[in-house]
Amino acid sequence: MSHRYLISRLVDLAIVLFGVSAIVFLMIRLIPGDAVAIMLGANTEVTPERIAELEARIGIDKPLLEQYGRWIWGVLQGDLGTSIWTGRPVTQEIAANIWPTVELTLLSILVGAGLSIPLGAFMAEARGKGAEVVVRIGAIAGLTIPSFWLGIVSIFLVSKFLPGVQALGYVPFHQDPLGNLQRMILPVIALSLPMLANLSRLVRSAMLDALSQDYIRTAKAKGAGRRRIIYKHALRNALIPFITSVGVSAGYLLGGAIVVEQVFAIPGLGRLVLGAIAERNYPLVQATILVMTAAFVIVNFVVDMLYSVIDPRVTR
Repeated sequence: MSHRYLISRLVDLAIVLFGVSAIVFLMIRLIPGDAVAIMLGANTEVTPERIAELEARIGIDKPLLEQYGRWIWGVLQGDLGTSIWTGRPVTQEIAANIWPTVELTLLSILVGAGLSIPLGAFMAEARGKGAEVVVRIGAIAGLTIPSFWLGIVSIFLVSKFLPGVQALGYVPFHQDPLGNLQRMILPVIALSLPMLANLSRLVRSAMLDALSQDYIRTAKAKGAGRRRIIYKHALRNALIPFITSVGVSAGYLLGGAIVVEQVFAIPGLGRLVLGAIAERNYPLVQATILVMTAAFVIVNFVVDMLYSVIDPRVTR
């Protein structure tokens, strides 16, 4: 991997984050209503002086460009702002809610990516057989079922047939490992199923393509067994597009986690940002989305670096 390629990817990363910060800043202010209106509520004894005082306190009395400049300058210095409603630094609010999202996303990647390799290899190996058709139909179904729908149905089934199982809420792993895993099973299934379905189909397709290559025919001519051909030769080459797709899927999982957290009452970044939008808590919305976007682009940056190591041709 060349230094030039590394620097160009870092520049791309900075441009993406800067663009996202500007878009999020503008979008949150285009939403009808503002924080001052929500703060005042149904209070009929509102004076222009009171409104001006609140606007000055939360910093929306300045021109839009000046507001953005102040915010982005603070971000560059590590200051993501202060919550309008609690008065606490936004970094503290995010730190208090980030771990459930991180745990949910990592477990979903582990399950989705981990199971997709043997499942895809199995479909390639058993191509055309009844078992492969059943698994392939299941994969297509997994792609079409929305995570929130699967989550709601699973909560209903568990509450009806397994009333002793805790399906909602969140407890930290270090406080109650069993309770933590018990509450994570259904959200992880709901979030990881589309990723599992997509990646297993990708592995199947990549392996079938690899199996048609000349080096596979050479291996067969040398007397290599079918399992050795599939799992040693074909699977290794199929993993190159797989790694790229895992990085992209991780970004979608972060987006899906917002909905899944809401369904399963998990106090993560998803619930935090939805509550902040409802309250027009500008600094919290901007910072949370920026953090989630940064996680997405950093994951893709790491994947790009891995990809360039596996296949140096991409850096040329």
